[in-house]
Amino acid sequence: MNYIDIEKLRSLSLEDFLAIKPYPYFNTEGVLTESGFQDLLHNMPTMDMFEQKFGDERRAGQTPHDRYSLEYTPDMTVPAPWQEFIDELRGDAYRGEIQRLLGAKKVEFRCHWHYTPTGCDVSPHCDARREHGSHLFYFNCEEDWDPAWGGSTLVLDDGGRLDYNSAPPLEDFDAIHECDSIGNYSSLMLRTDHAWHAVRPINCPEDRLRRVFIVVVNPDKLFWKVRDRLIGKNIQRL
Repeated sequence: MNYIDIEKLRSLSLEDFLAIKPYPYFNTEGVLTESGFQDLLHNMPTMDMFEQKFGDERRAGQTPHDRYSLEYTPDMTVPAPWQEFIDELRGDAYRGEIQRLLGAKKVEFRCHWHYTPTGCDVSPHCDARREHGSHLFYFNCEEDWDPAWGGSTLVLDDGGRLDYNSAPPLEDFDAIHECDSIGNYSSLMLRTDHAWHAVRPINCPEDRLRRVFIVVVNPDKLFWKVRDRLIGKNIQRL
């Protein structure tokens, strides 16, 4: 089975991607094949694999991004469809399209799942400067998620005004663009100092979770490998 419809990415020209405002992001349906999406959706990693990430301090006083988190490592056992999907992500076709769109010569990936319960949110932030960008794949569908519960990624327009090292509320932004995230949708985002995004507080039943799989795109450079080793930071590189 093919999980990625690579033509969906190939059909997006670099010129068109870079022209998207307020910063380059591509929120669309069908980057995953429909059969691949359904196979992944019905074989999500179970909660006993996750660790709690609640109350962690963030840059510049930004409020914590509370969630359950699972970082993929090559030695872990995940449901077979997910291992097949991650193997496909690591192939030349997907990696090549991500490098083309994000303007990178050579990249490596980190992959993790985030499950977010009711009452939690994602405060406005820009991703770390070492990153080229990220690709968010959403795993809630109409049968298990009511749009009124929230959970959509918000693309925020700061008009180029706000400092990356700050903690602005949503009210400080000039415009808010809500991404489609129910069903077979994903969002590819180019990281900049003004690529702000967030998620409003979720208000869902206790037995439901916002589920996202994130591919973080980092430069494949010796500098970062040496730096991480020196400071004792363990970064998965795929």
